[in-house]
Amino acid sequence: MEDSIYDASTLTDSAGPRMVSGNFGLVPVANGTATLEAERSNADDENNQPLIQGLAGHIHKCFSAAKTDKLVIEQRMLSNLRARRGEYDPDTLTRIKQTGGSEVYMGISSAKARAATAWLRDVLMGNRDEKPWTISPTKDPEIPPEAMQNAMARAAELVDQLQNMYGPEGVSDAVVEDLLDLAQNREKVESLEYAKDSMARMEAKMEDQLQEGGFSRALYEFTDDISTFPAAILKGPVVRNRPQLTWNEGPEGPEPVVKDELTLEWERVSPFNLYPAPKAADINDGYLIELHHMYPDDLEALIGVEGYSETAIKAVLEQHGRDGLKEWTPITVAKADAEGRQTTSVSDTTSPMIDALQFWGPVSGRDLLDFGLDKGTVPDATKTYHCEAWLIGKWVIKATLNYDPMGRRPYYKASWEEIPGAFWGNSPVDLVSDCQTVCNNAARALTNNMAVASGPQVDVNVDRIPGGEDVTNVYPWKVWQTQSDPYGNSAPPVNFFQPMSNAAELMGIYEKFAGIADEVSGIPKYLTGDAVAGGAGRTASGLSMMLQNAGKSIKSVIANIDKRVLGPAIERLFYYNMRYGEDAELKRTDVKVVARGAESLIVREQAQVRRNEFLNICLSSPVVANIIGEEAVAELLRTMATGLNMDTDKIIPPAEVIKARMFQQQQQQVQQMMAAQMAGPQAQGKRVMPGNAQQLENGAPVTDNFAPARAG
Repeated sequence: MEDSIYDASTLTDSAGPRMVSGNFGLVPVANGTATLEAERSNADDENNQPLIQGLAGHIHKCFSAAKTDKLVIEQRMLSNLRARRGEYDPDTLTRIKQTGGSEVYMGISSAKARAATAWLRDVLMGNRDEKPWTISPTKDPEIPPEAMQNAMARAAELVDQLQNMYGPEGVSDAVVEDLLDLAQNREKVESLEYAKDSMARMEAKMEDQLQEGGFSRALYEFTDDISTFPAAILKGPVVRNRPQLTWNEGPEGPEPVVKDELTLEWERVSPFNLYPAPKAADINDGYLIELHHMYPDDLEALIGVEGYSETAIKAVLEQHGRDGLKEWTPITVAKADAEGRQTTSVSDTTSPMIDALQFWGPVSGRDLLDFGLDKGTVPDATKTYHCEAWLIGKWVIKATLNYDPMGRRPYYKASWEEIPGAFWGNSPVDLVSDCQTVCNNAARALTNNMAVASGPQVDVNVDRIPGGEDVTNVYPWKVWQTQSDPYGNSAPPVNFFQPMSNAAELMGIYEKFAGIADEVSGIPKYLTGDAVAGGAGRTASGLSMMLQNAGKSIKSVIANIDKRVLGPAIERLFYYNMRYGEDAELKRTDVKVVARGAESLIVREQAQVRRNEFLNICLSSPVVANIIGEEAVAELLRTMATGLNMDTDKIIPPAEVIKARMFQQQQQQVQQMMAAQMAGPQAQGKRVMPGNAQQLENGAPVTDNFAPARAG
């Protein structure tokens, strides 16, 4: 959802020029009584504005340059896709068929990609009770000035009470300083607890938004892409208008009601459909274009979303019904063939899909002036303005400024192996491509050799074989009828010889390069249990050490995903809620978003042992248990039981129940102490004072009784 200052209904604001004018994208021109011809005429008038046509031309120009620059990468992606499917590219397959023999394809690339995908999913999505991100307040949260003033006032009031009780000289300056420090520390603790509570509720809301918006499915598909292609792309949040089923109370009970609501969605973007600017090294460099293949109902879901032109969308749907709208790229037919789909002819206009170009990028003020924008609406012709625009055929269905104040796009890219300064990196399939080629060649040669050497070859002198004899039909106890050699040759008419088998040598080549594939990909076979590791891998401790060493490569990949994908994606959702959320209690500025995918991998390897050790310390030491309190011990037990698929609420009492128990115990202890003091002879004529006042009278140092009870 765009903010009102980015609304397409205004030409200018403090941020710069608007991308469109009039009611474009907000108010539908046609009404229930307008004719179809009037709708078309109004849509054409709106779309034919000089600014709109200038922007459309700019998008086409950028898309043409991006397509040309991506040709080499697209061929790599096609090869990777075929490798995952275990298929040769058409040129190689043609050469193999010309020479005859086996067409076997060894799935080394597919095996490595599957192992990498499973590895990533186990870390990022394997535990339903742990998510690969969190938000938390800073260690030194901001304390509102009013709260600090109230704390100081309460401390001053207590000082006055003590001075009235013991006189001004009975309360030293050190005691006063201690009370002020305690008041300040108490306010910090309360502020931190309040921040944690707000962040917990914000985190729960964000987790619900991610779940409903398909984030898990998008991340699931993302892990498959990063294991196969030079880069994987995640996108979101995207605002769409989706029908939602709700229930209203009717005269005969609950009745289903379907109504459209704006929802946040996340999706995986195919690397084939993303076109960065030439020489771009990251998502936010230059411009970025996404090619959408949309069904009509997907396009209809954009009607009612702020910034989209209902008039233009209806015109697109009407034209699609007559002519079809396709945005053909050089890779379209080849990609369909590599995916095993029926290849569509370029001249085919019956496709149900609508192709749209979504443009993200800077547009200079000079270009805006050239597009026809009035000079008074461009504050600085040399300034760059970040915009988002959708182009379908000749129709611009959306044109607004990027609502992100930093000009960032809602896309997040990562590669298995990053190449500094390059947009596209390397996947496991890329890394083992040479090994895959050698193993394929060895496997084909081995298959052909085994076929040839599987039995004896026959040398027949056809001059000594009677006519009509089938020399190709060889079977046991066959009787060969022969004739005398007209030239007097005494050599046998039929000779059998055994071709040489090179199976051992070819298998050695295959196994050698299959082992090299383990090294270059960083994904050894023993990770998936496919092979028994030799040497140190024959022992449990040795295998554990080998797994930890192998895990270093995946930790690097996970850390890269944390930095480039999960962290920015969650930050953008947090920013959205901070800007557009309606619950002010959830909005805090002293927070940070933490992506912990790599941390969760380390946690799974070591945390359980450390938790057990820490729990033993807490339970075995009364001093430690008294310091952290029962509530902290209960939380530790709850954390440890979470991963055991137990109903922790039935086993461990909630925090409120523990607090009530502790309060009841404290009340009983106070009553017992007061009863003991009143009954003792030393209590005669002596005042009983609680807390710090009692300690002051006895000459004991002041403790932190002024601070809130740790467990209450």
